[in-house]
Amino acid sequence: MNTSVAPGEDRNIVLALGAGGARGLAQIGVIEVLQERGLHIRAIAGTSCGALVGGACAAGKLAELTRWMQMTSRAEMLRLLDPGFGRPAMFTGDRLVKELREVVGEPRIEDLPIDFTAVAVDLLRQREVWLRRGDLWDAIRASFAIPGIFTPMVIGDMELVDGGLLAPLPITATRLAGPHRVVAIDIHSQPQSLAEDPVRELAAESGKAAPGILGRWMEKHFGDDEEDEPKHHFKLMEVMSRALDTMQERIARVQLALEPPELLIRIPRDACEFYEFWRASELIDLGRREAEKALDAAGF
Repeated sequence: MNTSVAPGEDRNIVLALGAGGARGLAQIGVIEVLQERGLHIRAIAGTSCGALVGGACAAGKLAELTRWMQMTSRAEMLRLLDPGFGRPAMFTGDRLVKELREVVGEPRIEDLPIDFTAVAVDLLRQREVWLRRGDLWDAIRASFAIPGIFTPMVIGDMELVDGGLLAPLPITATRLAGPHRVVAIDIHSQPQSLAEDPVRELAAESGKAAPGILGRWMEKHFGDDEEDEPKHHFKLMEVMSRALDTMQERIARVQLALEPPELLIRIPRDACEFYEFWRASELIDLGRREAEKALDAAGF
């Protein structure tokens, strides 16, 4: 398919922003490059971290989210994970969402300047759900509720979890915006070697993990403990990360085959672990590089 855009042609696009944990922050860099190239974002559909980035963009607050992400250290990020004692997940997500509301604001989806859809999954009915009205943060919170990590989000009679379970790359949801070019960002692309991809270098640690029993537990499972495990290759978070990646990569491949976008921008799946949100600056730079390459190749 010829995706080149001649001078004077319609430069409107819609974005399909994918799931993939912290790798989704690379989509900030992609959006920055798209806008610098003079492409106009008319609608966004996002899943999980794609819903977080897409919601902030649709609200006109992407710069504010970017600054907050870049300034938040690993220790500070871990302190925002409030334990979900007695609930069906490790964390409630309440403290994190409260902080993000202060950064981005509290608009309703129907009032956003850019059409926005957050994709989640209703556990009760086992189906994909497109959230297009109501509180922006309720929708985003539902979309990134990774089962076992964050408690499900209850909206009406639905119990909602991470949209990446069924739609890690929500191309179908973008079709509601009309016949614009679809730009999809696949966060499950082929891995790059450590030597080729500098973003794989671990970020310097800033501060210590939260004190106390919870802090020590999070440091053990989210940290860089160098103790050898004689029987297992991966720690808890690494097991969950690889399991999610395996599932989402396969579903995303099917989605791309069924509904190929006009432009596909690929982010390597080994860019970081899904929980490493404190590496925002590296990931945004990676997104910018991959976007530049894809746009140059496609003639956008």
